[in-house]
Amino acid sequence: MSTPVPPSSSLPHRVPDLGAMVLLLAVARHGSLGRAAREVGISQPAASGRIRSMERQLGVALLDRSPRGSRLTDAGALVTDWARRVVEAAEAFDAGAQALRDRRDSRLRVAASMTIAEYLLPGWLIALRAARPGTAVSLLAGNSAAVALRLLAGEADLGFVEGLSIPEGLDGTVIAHDRLVVVVAPSHPWARRGGLTPGELAGTPLILREHGSGTRQVLDAALAVHGGLARPLLELSSTTAVKGAAESGAGPCVLSELALGEELSARRLVKVPVAGVRLRRQLRAVWPAGHRPTGPARDLLSLTAGDPGRP
Repeated sequence: MSTPVPPSSSLPHRVPDLGAMVLLLAVARHGSLGRAAREVGISQPAASGRIRSMERQLGVALLDRSPRGSRLTDAGALVTDWARRVVEAAEAFDAGAQALRDRRDSRLRVAASMTIAEYLLPGWLIALRAARPGTAVSLLAGNSAAVALRLLAGEADLGFVEGLSIPEGLDGTVIAHDRLVVVVAPSHPWARRGGLTPGELAGTPLILREHGSGTRQVLDAALAVHGGLARPLLELSSTTAVKGAAESGAGPCVLSELALGEELSARRLVKVPVAGVRLRRQLRAVWPAGHRPTGPARDLLSLTAGDPGRP
């Protein structure tokens, strides 16, 4: 019993390329190699050479050439008929691929951690709207852990996170840097101090974001060598709620500097320096590992100055 021969991974070597077939169809329409060359945008000598190469490849003459023009041979007429079917199939393939791209480009699902969603994404999305007015954008805001889960579940096309590293299963690139700052209400005793030690910050109950947020992750890591965070005074799931609690005088909080511009300018909150602790962090765009952003997701990424080709 004979063993089946596996199909070739490439076209047989005697099958001409698509460009040569398009040129042959143009010659058949015009009866002239020169006019066919102009239609496909190449010189007449290049067109003549391409047809001769096609004839050598197939092993048959395709054209009868004369001063009055070029006429298909019987073999040429048959090959032209086959070529027409191949070109039509290629055009249908291209139209189908374009339809898929149009469907992909008609929507963009973004998942972003709270600080980026509130203070950076609005500007980027306005710029994206100008570049892609036909793309509908949906935004899912949550903490960095929730963003990673949405991307891994296929519920978002592009994500933005604030943690210490790229979540497992994702690729990403740094798009900005941010700094966490300690703030209190003007009535709080810390408002009149010149600064704090890391130990004082670690040992004081704070108003904190929940576990899973990038802000909490960075703060936990920064204070781990100073005894770790004390039990939270309050644990809240949004930046707005944390700021509101601090403004009321409930206690100190640690938030992104991006989120505090208005409150610091109006002195509703006061910044308290902390020496000897690093509270800077990287903001990242992320996407499922091995699947670089395309279409609107790639365009949005470019607006953040992120580049998926960067390590």
